Amino acid sequence: MRTHTRFLQLPALVACASLTMQPLVAAELKELGKGEGQVDIVAWAGYIERGETDKAYDWVTDFETKSGCKVNVKTAGTSDEMVALMNEGGFDLVTASGDASLRLIAGKKVAPINTKLIPSWGSVDDRLQSAPWHTVNGVHYGVPYQWGSNVLMYNTEAFKGEAPKSWNVVFEEQTLPDGKSNKGRIQAFDGPIYIADAALYLMAHKPELGIKDPYELTEAQYKAALDLLRQQRKIVQRYWHDAMIQVDDFTNEGVVASSSWPFQVNLLVSQKKPIASTIPAEGATGWADTTMMHVDAAHPNCAYMWMEHSIAPKVQGDLAAWFGSVPAVPAACKGSDLLGAEGCATNGAGNFEKTHFWRTPVAKCATQAEGCVPYYRWVSDYIAVLGGR
Repeated sequence: MRTHTRFLQLPALVACASLTMQPLVAAELKELGKGEGQVDIVAWAGYIERGETDKAYDWVTDFETKSGCKVNVKTAGTSDEMVALMNEGGFDLVTASGDASLRLIAGKKVAPINTKLIPSWGSVDDRLQSAPWHTVNGVHYGVPYQWGSNVLMYNTEAFKGEAPKSWNVVFEEQTLPDGKSNKGRIQAFDGPIYIADAALYLMAHKPELGIKDPYELTEAQYKAALDLLRQQRKIVQRYWHDAMIQVDDFTNEGVVASSSWPFQVNLLVSQKKPIASTIPAEGATGWADTTMMHVDAAHPNCAYMWMEHSIAPKVQGDLAAWFGSVPAVPAACKGSDLLGAEGCATNGAGNFEKTHFWRTPVAKCATQAEGCVPYYRWVSDYIAVLGGR
């Protein structure tokens, strides 16, 4: 499962303070030759499976047999670790989330993608093909892989079977339907990008702030989001970044509400726990991951072969079934026996329009003429919030 952390690689973020991105000046493959024999990938745990955990989930073996490219995977635990590894080099591909992809583009660590070398490109969801977290000035820097929403997971017994209608149950101290306070019974995400969740909440409840995009905040809007998070800190039981620890907290530690991913929800439901999820009225933030190629990839032919393989409907569907995510290829919703006919709906496919996908905040932003607070500030200030400052 994916994990993130609040401890960022600060040098990699400096460029985000005044980011003006231009397409990389990089040699672009015009045609594919023979595979180089291997492909080295940095990926989230569970994103590239060869049947070692469960024999039913294997989308590597067949690729290796047909392409002649051995797949080597380095598992990364955080977006920031991915950025650091790509900065060091030695990898061909990375499955980057939206809070890392623009940093990689700005740092000139990933190459433009020639979509003509990816025959199945047209099968990718139209809404993702030119998404702003991997497309700059009309240039594509990756192939969409999977996406999901940060849902509100809740204990159905604590909420008496009725889904919470607002994120206020995790932001403001209150008595829940079971007659008990939410203080010490809710969690929040352990990562600077969570500031966007507070901003999204304020978009709905304090429209006078003029927030138009939760990742594009003026100084005043940003201060309001931090103030809300400082208020929230008083009621938080734990700031989570490990999905399995959150599962345990909902099972054994009395936690009843938190932002979460469909993975944890599905796992707890499969264990017959009184758990459900919802997207409240304010909407939700979310993640959309992109397979991106290093600008100095040693195995570009195998990398392109993998990117094509990665968007095959069966691969996309099997991965979504394993991870609890939504395929980047709509046909995958009917292309995997493991996912099943209702799998995409279960994993939140209907939430796309309600989801504000993670993006690296930059100083020069589209919605605020006066400029916005860049990501390096989000990093230091969120650490301060968690420390009670």
